[in-house]
Amino acid sequence: MSLTVLDRKLLGWSALFVVSQANIAWLLGPAAPKVLAVQTAWSEQRYRQILASMDETEIARFRSHYLPDFVHPAIYAIALRAGARSLAAKTPLSPAVTTALALAPVASAAGDYIENIVGLILVDNREQISDTVVRATTVVSTVKWILAIGSLTYLSQGFLRVWARALLR
Repeated sequence: MSLTVLDRKLLGWSALFVVSQANIAWLLGPAAPKVLAVQTAWSEQRYRQILASMDETEIARFRSHYLPDFVHPAIYAIALRAGARSLAAKTPLSPAVTTALALAPVASAAGDYIENIVGLILVDNREQISDTVVRATTVVSTVKWILAIGSLTYLSQGFLRVWARALLR
């Protein structure tokens, strides 16, 4: 099975995603686990505790990751959509699945942008941290993860089936 133009686009955008993710992890350094903790904080108190647990260096690293993280969602959305187009070229997908694989990455990226804007505002304006803001942002973050991971999972199992059929021929 040779690589098609769609396969090469998928590989290119996926490689760019990996580089982007590695860059963000590098910028965050030891503060990286606290990003997920902030994204899943269900209360004002927990959000404040996480920010308070960071020293000045970690806060600076935390703040610095936002610039590349405003490009990152577009990269993963494009990569996931490229995966959907590549898979659709190899195996029939229902209209509902085609629509879901087109919309889920975009909705996930939109959620990521909302999460990033709120996070960037709250890190420097802690008086705006409230249970309502934190919970709403956590819901957006959780949905973002579900959509992105769900898309990746569907694409992965789809490609595994395609590759298994190709090997058995």
